[in-house]
Amino acid sequence: MKTCLTCVLAILLSCHTNTPSALAQSDAEPRFAATEAPDNDPEFELLGEFVGPISVGDNQYQALGLQVRPIGDDGFEGLQYSGGLPGQDSYDGEQPIRLVGRRNGDFVVLSGGPYAIFVEAQNCVLIDRNGNRVGQLERIHRGSPTMGVQPPEGATVLFDGTNTDQFTTAQMTSDGLLMEGADVKPMFQDFDLHVEFRLPYMPTSFDQARGNSGCYLQSRYEVQILDSFAQLPVFNGCSSIYRFKSPDLNMCLPPLQWQTYDIRFTAARWASDGTKIRNARITVWQNGVKTQDDVELKNKTGAGKEEAPSLLPIRFQNHKDPVRFRNIWIVDRGLSFSDFPVYPEQDSSAAQPSAELTSVTLSSTTESNTSSAAPDKSRKENRAKQPKPKKKKAKKQPQAEQPVSTNVTVHRE
Repeated sequence: MKTCLTCVLAILLSCHTNTPSALAQSDAEPRFAATEAPDNDPEFELLGEFVGPISVGDNQYQALGLQVRPIGDDGFEGLQYSGGLPGQDSYDGEQPIRLVGRRNGDFVVLSGGPYAIFVEAQNCVLIDRNGNRVGQLERIHRGSPTMGVQPPEGATVLFDGTNTDQFTTAQMTSDGLLMEGADVKPMFQDFDLHVEFRLPYMPTSFDQARGNSGCYLQSRYEVQILDSFAQLPVFNGCSSIYRFKSPDLNMCLPPLQWQTYDIRFTAARWASDGTKIRNARITVWQNGVKTQDDVELKNKTGAGKEEAPSLLPIRFQNHKDPVRFRNIWIVDRGLSFSDFPVYPEQDSSAAQPSAELTSVTLSSTTESNTSSAAPDKSRKENRAKQPKPKKKKAKKQPQAEQPVSTNVTVHRE
């Protein structure tokens, strides 16, 4: 055991020289960006989310969540969450523990917390300081509950993969996805917007250079799009109101997994002399979980256009990173109104966890090209009172796989 722990210590010490601060990124070097899963990339195989119970005493267990991402040159970062992953019912909201690691063959060892965490492609093993195995976490692939939902009656389909007629400036990929840098043709005042997006895999890039785009509402207020997976919430990260307010929690999932934004926007109001009499407001759900709750916008954000009574188009920012979009629709609340976000109907016959046990319920799929998040309290309330949606006759939309329930049971004494 001493020999084993010595080897682990050597790996852990070496990984601290491989953090972003030690990996300077040259602007002259071309940045790697993949829009599909790369072949034969051992670092990509270790990217993802893991969850499971760990032992914290005799017959006592606690749920633990883990997010792991590569940062190039065999270096890795991770966040360790108490109670499960952000968006799960069991997540306790405590500050996560930041981890660093270095790959050795087909696994990486993460350090920085109370355990040495051996991460492999499908699971993680946790070892305490005495060499005791305290638990194993399993890989999950989460899928947004609002992924692929049909637009409600009265909605305008902006993009369904067939053309870009609803845009003044836009390009499509050969497989029917909208590229970054698209301006919506019709203009809206108060609206509910559904957007599905996919971040590129850019392991050697950092911060604002890693999967950057954004939803500019009225060209003035930006909801940031960024690869913020396995990072703390920040005011310029994914689901932030750019450089104005951090998200309440970071619901960004791994790159190359489809994710959703559901955005409710209420425009500012103006007097006839051009003075503003009421600020704009915004609520954001990322992957079905509320990340911004009726936030008042006192001014334009970031590089947005100056506020004025006139309408301006919604824009999907071109930040030179290959972010892709699909299934975009909008409800003009001046013409129509419906419950929002839109969720699929619940199967009342689905099995429920035992009332005698505390369960960590995870929404997951077996494919890595979808993303998900379990609902927050507001989502449950919305879903409980939502009527059966009326189907709108619209162009066919690509459908995501249905999430499969996975329960990790945590026994309490």
